[in-house]
Formats: sequence, C-alpha cells, structure tokens
Amino acid sequence: MKSLYLLLNETFLNLNFLELYAKLSAVLLTLLAILIVAIVVYWITAKIVVRVIHRLVENTKTDWDDYLSKRKVFQSISHLTSAMVFYYSCNFSEIPEVTALLTTFTNIYFVFIFVRVVSRVLKASNDIYLTTPYAATRSIKGYIQLIMIVVYFVAAIFIIAFIFKKSPLVLLTGLGAIAAVLLLVFKDTILGLVASIQLSANKMLKPGDWIEMPKHNANGTVIDISLNTVKVQNFDKTIITVPTYSLVAESFQNWAGMEESEGRRIKRSINIDMKSIRFCDDRMLEKFQKFRLIKDYVIDKQNEIMEYNRNMDIENDMVPNVRRQTNLGIFRKYLEEYLKRNPNINQDMTFLVRYLQPTETGLPVEIYVFSKNKQWAEYESIQADIFDHILAVIPEFELLVFQSTSGNDFKELTEKLAARIN
Repeated sequence: MKSLYLLLNETFLNLNFLELYAKLSAVLLTLLAILIVAIVVYWITAKIVVRVIHRLVENTKTDWDDYLSKRKVFQSISHLTSAMVFYYSCNFSEIPEVTALLTTFTNIYFVFIFVRVVSRVLKASNDIYLTTPYAATRSIKGYIQLIMIVVYFVAAIFIIAFIFKKSPLVLLTGLGAIAAVLLLVFKDTILGLVASIQLSANKMLKPGDWIEMPKHNANGTVIDISLNTVKVQNFDKTIITVPTYSLVAESFQNWAGMEESEGRRIKRSINIDMKSIRFCDDRMLEKFQKFRLIKDYVIDKQNEIMEYNRNMDIENDMVPNVRRQTNLGIFRKYLEEYLKRNPNINQDMTFLVRYLQPTETGLPVEIYVFSKNKQWAEYESIQADIFDHILAVIPEFELLVFQSTSGNDFKELTEKLAARIN
C-alpha cells in the first residue's frame, strides 16, 4: 500500500496540487483502497473458504465441530484476514497521525475479533456440554457468563489502553482504587455467581425441575439457569424471572424428589359430622357383612369382640362397658381395603387412613397414600376418582359429611315446618 500511496501522491503533485492537499488526497484514497481490499479478502474467506470448512465439518464423524459451525465460529475467525490487511498497511504513510490512527483501529479490531471468537466458542462449548449426561444435573451457563464478563472486562482494558496509548498493566494496577465502586456496580453479578456455584455444587436445582416459590409467584418448570437469573415457566405458560441469589437466600420447594421417587402423595381429608358416629347394632352389622371388601373383617372383628365380652363377663345392655364396633371404624377399614385394591396406589410407600384432631367442623378422616402415576393430569384424575367414591359411599355407613349450613338448608327446614303447621 505504501507504493500506491507514493504513486497517488506523486500524481497529485504533478496535477499541481499543493503538497498538503496531495498528501491528504493520497491518504484518503489509499485508506479507501485498504478498506476495499479488506472487504474483498473477508468476502472471499467468509463465502468460499468458510463454506468449504463447513462442508468438511458436515462430513466428519465427530459432533463437536458441528456445534462450532452452528455457532459461526469459523465465520468469526474469517475476520482475521481483513484485520491482517489493516495490520500490514499501517505504515503506508509518512504522516505519524495517520499511522497512529490506523494502528489503534487495527488493534481494537483485533480485540473485537478475539471477543467475538471467544464468545461463540464458549456458546458452542455449552451446546456440546448439554449433550453429555452431566448437563441433566448441573448447568454451566453461569460459569460461561462469568468467563464472558472477564473477557469483556479485559477487552475494555485493552481498548482503553490502545486509545490513550497506555500500558494495560498500568490500567490494571489502578483498578485497586475503584474496587469498591466495582463491587457496588457488580453486586448482583457477584451474588449471582456465588449462588450459581452453590446451586450447582449442592445439586439444589437443575433445568427441568418443578419448583414452587410463592414469594415470587413461581410455580412451574425451570427452563434456564444463568448467572443472574433463573427462568421458570409457570403452568399457565407465563415466564417468571427469579434472581439466582434469591434461591439461596430464601426457601423454595423443589418437586424433583417427588418426580424421581416411586409415587406422588395424595393427602386429603373429609370431615365427618360427629353426631352421625354411633355403635353398630345388629341391623348395621348384618348390612356391613354384605360389603365384599370388609365382609371378613366385620365377621372376624365381631367374633373377637364377643369373645372378649364373654371372657370379661360384660352385660351386653351396658353400653359403656361393652366393646362394640362403630360405623366410623368399619368405614375406616373399608377405605383401607378399597385403597389396597386400587391399582393406581403404590402399596410400598407410606399408606395411612387416619383420624385428625376433631374440630368445630367435624372429625377429619385423612387419606395419606401415594399415587403411582406422577403426571399432573393423571394424578388429579386418580385422586378425584378416589374421593368421588368415598363421598358417594359414606351414606352407606350411615355417616354424614360435615357441611356448613346454606340457604337451601333453611329453605328445606322452613318447608318442613310449614307442612307440619298445615
């Protein structure tokens, strides 16, 4: 390019240009020629050489180079050819300011190329990592973002150094004075980094986990874990962004343990009106013996009670003294047998039908079992079928479900009173 510059300068001088104008015109045209050459070289590299590399990559047996091609790493490297054109053309002019300006531009251009290549290589590395089995339990996206922050920071230092003609080391040593400011500015990033390390090291969270965090209105699947934020797709398809450090500083519920276990818990109770609980008379016992699920239980239990009463010489007409079966106890046994024969219930996990503390709303009978199917829709269907049956069968045991008085109850009572009066 120096030869071109000298030729143009001499040509303008022969055209009776002033020496200053001749040099400036030669410089501008030479810079334009350098730019055109750089663009042509880049176009040849990007459109021809890179395409050839991509075809070679497609024919290889390995997969990692496919991700490099997908992230356009080779296309970013192709900028080096145009940068080399600027690099070898810096000294074409004897004007120091032009040489200094072109040198600074070239150095900054090299920095931008470096940052772009590193960024795309790291993204490709993350893509390759996602194909490994380790990605299912640990995300490295936060670490990659941290590396990129360091790369951007170092690149900014070098760009400032090139612009002000200072050594990068001098700028780095001067950072100690503004460390407090940097800590304040990057507070969230630092907290996010520490939180990401803790989440990953302790296996507290991974993409695909179902988490629940009411404070942030998050109740759904984790779709992305980054340095500063965790994205959660709620079941209503909205996206909630939660600060990463909040998952360490605050509590959240991770349902991954349930999804990885052998069942999903069904824990629900029905309140029984305590006024409907009574001892079973002969009529009720005869009726309950016709229920297939508890026939043997009712007979065996009644024989056991009668034997006990005879041995204790207890009079049958003394209610406080005599052991008797209750409709609630038989109902509880019926629920146990019904659930044991339900193919959707995991019999190897916790299995309880129990009474809770009586309250002003009745006696809660709680079902505490685990469904084999853990999918939400199927799980709710199984649970609904169980309680449909329970609510429908309760009257057969002459029990009542406690229910708050409604307008219809008062209407029925009024109609009954009116009918009696008439």
